[in-house]
Amino acid sequence: MSEFCSVEKEGQLTIITIQRPEVMNACHPPANAELAAAFDDFCNDKDQWVAIITGAGDRAFCAGNDLKHQASGGEMFAVPAGFGGITSRFDNPKPVIAAVNGIAMGGGFEIALACDLIIASENAVFALPEPRVGLAALAGGVHRLPREIGMKRAMGMLLTGRRVSPQEGKELGFVNDVVPAGEALSAAKRWAAEILECAPISVRASKQAAYGGMGQSLETAMAGKYDQIQSLKDSSDFVEGPLAFAEKRAPNWKGV
Repeated sequence: MSEFCSVEKEGQLTIITIQRPEVMNACHPPANAELAAAFDDFCNDKDQWVAIITGAGDRAFCAGNDLKHQASGGEMFAVPAGFGGITSRFDNPKPVIAAVNGIAMGGGFEIALACDLIIASENAVFALPEPRVGLAALAGGVHRLPREIGMKRAMGMLLTGRRVSPQEGKELGFVNDVVPAGEALSAAKRWAAEILECAPISVRASKQAAYGGMGQSLETAMAGKYDQIQSLKDSSDFVEGPLAFAEKRAPNWKGV
């Protein structure tokens, strides 16, 4: 049984919830390890096609690294999959949605940035405040944010540690949707439902090719070899999609 996170499966959707509301869902190494195990299970389960990560309660998604745990001399160890079990996970082709239901600061924001979509409630707050405490956003924040919103906009956040509202986050380009407080998870489920209408292997191929082509020329990216693309071409869904369209019926995706 997990102590610091919970996992629910609703059909082909996995919902992972950080369960440390007493510290605003800040993560320490044991929590990171449990989250990594939850994501391992999601990645390895062929019947699970989309995941949502959120935080318990309505105050915080994740307030970042549990500095009090660190300062108290609590056990510290590295988790290969990174902060939240996800920031160093580069081999997962399945989509992950962040349902940000409050504060997402430091490592918490880095968890969200490591996801493919960010759905934020109106009371969400985003920041990478590490320089204010003598640290740096080294769980991917200093690299992901410039790639997502451009260098100058990212530097405006990275060098000041300033807080950004979900509305500004959407204008900057790292938030996909802003919803009323308390509705982040429901909205994330709606986005997940739209993804689940698509062929899962097509979704995985699209994700892998999009990320794999970043930083390359268009010609090089389009000529790249992506194993999920090959899996798509070899799949039964590659036939089922056009067949369902021709027969004017809903497709029966197999994911293989």
